[in-house]
Amino acid sequence: MSKAQILAIFASVVLFVALYFGFDTKPDKQKSIEHSRSLQGESTSFETLLQEATTHLSPAQLTQVSDIEKQIEAATEDQKRVELLKMLSGIWYDFNQLPIAGGFAEKVAELENVDSTWSVAGGTFFNALVASKDPTVRQYCADHAVKAFESAASLAPDVVEHRVNLALVWAESPPPDNPMQAVLMLRELVAKYPQSASVYNALGRLAIKTGQWQRATERLEQSWSLDKKNPNTPCLLAKAYEGTGNIAKATEYEALCKGQ
Repeated sequence: MSKAQILAIFASVVLFVALYFGFDTKPDKQKSIEHSRSLQGESTSFETLLQEATTHLSPAQLTQVSDIEKQIEAATEDQKRVELLKMLSGIWYDFNQLPIAGGFAEKVAELENVDSTWSVAGGTFFNALVASKDPTVRQYCADHAVKAFESAASLAPDVVEHRVNLALVWAESPPPDNPMQAVLMLRELVAKYPQSASVYNALGRLAIKTGQWQRATERLEQSWSLDKKNPNTPCLLAKAYEGTGNIAKATEYEALCKGQ
């Protein structure tokens, strides 16, 4: 799936910091373990994640984000700050530092407070959640994705996609006290929006995640019948049919997926 397609489902946006240089003789595995422990041992914050992410930037990248940060500090109007924050968020996204991109997307959403920018922030945090294996980072991203999609849904309650995306976050990171929350929410949405392709698409994704291949194909075929313009559905159908062993169907939808 291309970056443009990912952003179409959910989003992107972001900002900066400082770096110190030093000679480090610790092996990568040890540094990774110590980094995980440091995050686990303190209340993880955006500042903590930003400081860590900054250590992975090259001097040229540091200069790039620093220049934009200076412009943000000098900006006297919110609209200008929003434009610069979006630019910086995109830069961090390109650096593959998705939690940081999400953090600055969240700052944009707080300034504009409209459902579309909250959805962008939620989508960026969701992508970061899926990409990360660090449990502390995953929890941080899940919490902020939930906050963002809940904010989007409260501002635009008739836009079903915001609640679908919220359910997908819960599917990826189930609440300990309610592990079935994503399924229950999607069932409610099916009952309320029986003609919504995005709801069936989400149910299909969930079925793929749990290896229920036949159910996945049924849900996704229903989604495809309702909306032939969704670029992600044929890609999901190809995977679902591959899971059932139907190679002919998988090949058919794979061709549609690549043609998007």
